[in-house]
Formats: sequence, structure tokens, C-alpha cells
Amino acid sequence: MTIKEIFDLGIELGIKNDLRGSAKVKKNLKRVQDQFDNLDAKKKKDFDKQRLENPYMDSQILFDSKKEVKKVLVGVDIDTSELLLAKELGDIDLVIAHHPIGKGLSHLHDVMHLQAEVMADYGVPINVAQSLLKIRIDEVARGVNPANHYKTPMAAELLKQGLINVHTPCDNLVASFLKKNIENKKFEYVHEVLEALGKIPEYEIAKKQGIGPRLFAGSPENYCGRIAITEITGGTEGSAQMYEKLAAAGVGTIIGMHMSEEHKKEAEKHHINAIIAGHISSDSIGINLFLDQLEKKGIEVVANSGLIRIKR
Repeated sequence: MTIKEIFDLGIELGIKNDLRGSAKVKKNLKRVQDQFDNLDAKKKKDFDKQRLENPYMDSQILFDSKKEVKKVLVGVDIDTSELLLAKELGDIDLVIAHHPIGKGLSHLHDVMHLQAEVMADYGVPINVAQSLLKIRIDEVARGVNPANHYKTPMAAELLKQGLINVHTPCDNLVASFLKKNIENKKFEYVHEVLEALGKIPEYEIAKKQGIGPRLFAGSPENYCGRIAITEITGGTEGSAQMYEKLAAAGVGTIIGMHMSEEHKKEAEKHHINAIIAGHISSDSIGINLFLDQLEKKGIEVVANSGLIRIKR
């Protein structure tokens, strides 16, 4: 496979597993195309045409070495040290990062609009979700602005080492997985949800590492009520004010990857049980579902940088 074919596969899987449904994602892409078509010549020249086909701009081809890819090194976080490791191993054709770097990091806030549409599917009025999320999106945009975005991609280019990152598509994969295996099951109490999560291999290993699923807000003996997968995909942590709106919409328990103290306090304030499945372990599930598809196409995978590799 070429690097672009691998990247395109990631985007395709992300669209198929988007919680909003692939039709909604494609409708949003058409809207971007229509907006582009109505621009004048100067604005069209400045427009990033990648937006016309990539709905997840936090995922990017960072350096395309034009090599045929037979073997990949994959990790949750990739920087120059992993690129040097790939060179030392000698037979790595492509390094795949999960978390955004380079242009992907500069566009992290861009994918957060996804969260508003997911909230709307759980009963939060879209205008409310969109308004609250806009404040948080602006915060994230300002927060990533001063980062040294191109440090790692520049190293990849110097080393002639192919490099991509696949973020939201993999997060969509784990969100879809948890929706099917956890949200859609009939649990009565919070501890039943925690027990079910703990039986998933990546979380089972994470428990042994001391970073397994845990309850951040609520009690194991609480009724779980309606479960919502609202904190798994969509770039990064959303608005803390959303817990009030989720509670009003009838959500009793949310499942997330990670949670700040501010968000924890807001969840408690509004009587929502907050189960944090785990960050790196949740990332690993999404990455693994992507890698399983790569291996079916004959690509050899080397796991690194925190990835808990489980094949399904």
C-alpha cells in the first residue's frame, strides 16, 4: 500500500464509524464544497482544499516518503525519538501517530464541532450545544497556538521517514465500539458498566498497569440511567457546562477517556455518573481496530509508544 492509501483507509473507517452517521458527515462535506464553490477567485486560492475531502483535519499526512509500505511502527504519541527508533529498526516504511502533530495539532479544534452534533443526538438542543461548545473550541484553538507544531514533521522529512497521524478516525472507531458493546446493553447499576468495561482486553491490561477504568463522579451503586458515549471522540475535552444540559436531556451516566477537575465537579453538581474508561487504553482500542484492517491488507505492525496491541 502507499502512504496515502493507508491514510485514506483511516479516513474512510472514521466516516463509517462516526457517531453522527456517515450520511451526516458526507452532508457536512458537501456543505464545505458548496461554500468553496461560492468563493471568489482570491479566497479559493487561499482555501485549504483538503477540507473538501477530509472531515477530520486533526489527522494528516505529515511526510510522504513515496515508499511502498509493508511495515509500520505505530504509537499513541510520536516525536523525533520514535522516528529515530524506526530508522534504527531499519525496515519501517511508515510511522503512524495517533495524537495530532504538525498541521493536525494546529487543526485540533476544528473537529470539536462533532461534539455538538453528538450531543444533539442525545437530546441536547443543537443551538445550546453549539453555543457552549464554541467557547471551548476557541479556548482549545488559543491553547495549541503557541506549540512548536512542525518539530516532529521536520525531523521526519530530514530522516526521509514517512509519517502520518490518525486521530479522530480512530477515536470514532472506539466510540462506535463502546456504543455497541456498552451503551446499547441493558445495565441497571454503575458497577455493572465498570465490570463490563474491565472485561475488554485493552482495559483489562490497563487495570494491571494501574490505569484501568474508574469512576470519577457518582457511586458504583447508583442507577446508571441512560448511558451516553459523549466524551470519547471530538478532538479533546468539551465544555464543562454541558453536564447540566445532558442531565436535563435525561442522561445519567457518561463514559469518557479522561476528565479534568472542573468537569468532574460539574458532573457531580448535576448528578451525572462519570466513568473514565482510560485515555491510552481507549486510544489503543480505536488504533487496534484500524490496524486490524491494515493487517488484513498485508501490512506488518510494530506497536510502540504506549499502544496496547490487541488483535480482533
